[in-house]
Amino acid sequence: MESSSLLQHGWLWAFATVFVGGFLTSLTPCVYPMISITVSLFGARDERSTRARSMALATAYVGGICVMYTGLGVSFALAGRAFGTFMASPAFMVPIAIFFLLMAASMFGAFDLSLPAAWQARLNTVGGKGFGGAFGMGLVGGIIAAPCTGPVLASVLAYVATTRSVFLGGSLLFTYALGMGVLFFVIAAFAVSLPRSGQWMEVVKSFFGLVMVVAALYFLRNVIPSLARYGSRAPSWVAIHGALLAVGVAVGGLNLSFKYSPVAEKVRKALGVAAIGLGAFGLLGFALTARQTSGGPLAWIHGEQAGIATARAAHKPVLVDFYADWCLPCKELELKTFSDPRVKALLGQFVLVKVDCTEDDDPQVVDTKKRYHAATLPTLSIVGADGTPLRTIDHFVEPDELLEQLRLAL
Repeated sequence: MESSSLLQHGWLWAFATVFVGGFLTSLTPCVYPMISITVSLFGARDERSTRARSMALATAYVGGICVMYTGLGVSFALAGRAFGTFMASPAFMVPIAIFFLLMAASMFGAFDLSLPAAWQARLNTVGGKGFGGAFGMGLVGGIIAAPCTGPVLASVLAYVATTRSVFLGGSLLFTYALGMGVLFFVIAAFAVSLPRSGQWMEVVKSFFGLVMVVAALYFLRNVIPSLARYGSRAPSWVAIHGALLAVGVAVGGLNLSFKYSPVAEKVRKALGVAAIGLGAFGLLGFALTARQTSGGPLAWIHGEQAGIATARAAHKPVLVDFYADWCLPCKELELKTFSDPRVKALLGQFVLVKVDCTEDDDPQVVDTKKRYHAATLPTLSIVGADGTPLRTIDHFVEPDELLEQLRLAL
């Protein structure tokens, strides 16, 4: 998600990705037990029920799922406004990475994870009959499916929290819920028997498991320098890691399982997972490595006092960038916004100052953040040539938006 963001390739790509993720999670084992419940709920086996009524009930059911997940998205976006820095800190990233790895192990068949049967039975009684019952069942449907949808959902919520955008949080999670709802619309419309649990399900589970492995490595690359440096723009880098992906699939990284398998198959599974994981992470490293652009790197002054003194002497406006080594949106600014040729050209008319907030308990850093109202990361502060603060940007900003803000200061 990004250059590492979901929005790297635009809004359409981001929402399509989340929608497909929601649909694929609806095919996982935790959702499968809900199918018999929804078939009965929609009246698919009731001769008196019409297709139109079944579709209407399905709409109410999926509406319940959408309301629950949209609420989660808005809540995490609001929490991100208050706790954005914490959500991007090692104290948050490391536990999330561990959680993803545990969920991946479950997806690979190392152990089973599901809600207790008594909990599922109690949740299944929520709602009653009719449209109200369908809506109520939709509200709790996501809880029943949580053991399988949780890892994917957690990754989207973690991203939403760092964006601090209520609109983006709510709309992404609404789209995710719609993706989950496709299966239930199909059930309501056609009332067909779904394929039995089998090899296809192992492939879906392993795919999500590998997504979780790469996500964990991505979070850890912001606290482990060696992982952060793993990347290159060389064509050979893409070829090598693409080949690793292919080898991993051929060995059995997707179709085999650790569960009830002979030792030889478990070894093949482990080798396949390792090859696919390394290949995918290598391709991610390629995507996260900044492209070389003309004009060389930007000339940043590290230290606010030195930067302001230089600006006053040169009679130039200032752009102050508050960043941290572990801040994901801060890295996205470097990779996508500051490297844009138009932005680089305009920044040549500014004195560029970086304030390192990696150790945010440093008294001088704390004081500087207070003076510039940099409550969260990233924060960009634009200061006029006369030293007057002009505006503060407290979120990841696209090149076009930053260009507009910078031009106002000239």
